[in-house]
Amino acid sequence: YSGSLVYSSSTGQDSNGKLLFPSQSIMMREKADIYKQYAANLLGNANSAFYTPFGSSTITDRVDNALFLSFKRLFTRDKMKRETFAVKMYYSASWQGSQWRGSGSYPGDGGFNTQTDGNGTIRTRQMPIGAGTNLNATSILDSRIYTDFGASQNRRRTFGGEVGDLVYSSNTGVKAGLIFYDAGTVMLNLDRVINGTQPVSGVIDAMRAGTLNDVATGKTVLGGCANNDLGNYQFSQNPLASFIPDLLTSASIDDIVRHVCTTRFSSGSLTAATFQNNTNINSTLIFCRATADEFNYSSNPTFTDSSNRIVVVDEGQEDTQRTFSFITTVGLYDVNDNLLAVAKLSRPIEKNDEKDLTVRVRLDF
Repeated sequence: YSGSLVYSSSTGQDSNGKLLFPSQSIMMREKADIYKQYAANLLGNANSAFYTPFGSSTITDRVDNALFLSFKRLFTRDKMKRETFAVKMYYSASWQGSQWRGSGSYPGDGGFNTQTDGNGTIRTRQMPIGAGTNLNATSILDSRIYTDFGASQNRRRTFGGEVGDLVYSSNTGVKAGLIFYDAGTVMLNLDRVINGTQPVSGVIDAMRAGTLNDVATGKTVLGGCANNDLGNYQFSQNPLASFIPDLLTSASIDDIVRHVCTTRFSSGSLTAATFQNNTNINSTLIFCRATADEFNYSSNPTFTDSSNRIVVVDEGQEDTQRTFSFITTVGLYDVNDNLLAVAKLSRPIEKNDEKDLTVRVRLDF
């Protein structure tokens, strides 16, 4: 939306109204377009903002950085069932000391790290206990569960159908996102489900090829590269980067998705997602009647002999034995005689001129 982090990173608009961004940012317009698509489908207005909890108008409850999880129709069926959703993911990325370069030293978690950036300025940054910086490594120190607990007590609807709040399981007062049951979509507030101020270090894709220079020696260590090194004091590119806003505004959608999948969800046993679905089955009963003088004759060519006489069970009864058939299938047609559905009987049923037969067909859809 117009007040989000993406829009605030824009440097202006061109003559056609297209948003412009610095060369260090990638796929910013695409990020805005994806957001607008979700906002239009779920809120009914592409320019609307999401709020957690839903319905709030408090500025601090506005979602400035949203992560959308869309589940396949194969899994959600008609809708997701209330109070069955839970996701367990990592709040922090992992620490890897080798990512830090330059002067100064790292005294340990919770301490301060003094570094010299590319301009020769000495900077000090505090590292939270258990926090990490490696963009592509998983932390097992801080996995948290977010669930829609209590959603059955407060039923609300929006343009996209029924909606519920996601809360932190250890503190339900923390509203972590929204779940849209009919759409099968979960919206997570990144500012509340990850440690956004945590420093980040790693290589991401860049918009154009360039060079990386060692700050200490001035020599080119990587030439012609199309990447960007976040949070590294050896190189003069954004050494004080954090997940929010630097990763979200500098990285491509692919890099952001890769980070979320590998470090926030991973493939280990400490992360998971679960929910139940609702499948609505609609049934229509159709009664097909065959009167005594109907459907006693078969169109099968073996029903008659070469003389066009009925093939009888007992030889010599061709002129006296009455016709009969066995019904195995019922076809349902529309007004234009187009076959729409076929129902099979569990066993063949004899039909003769003494029987008035009614078959009940149940059509599930």
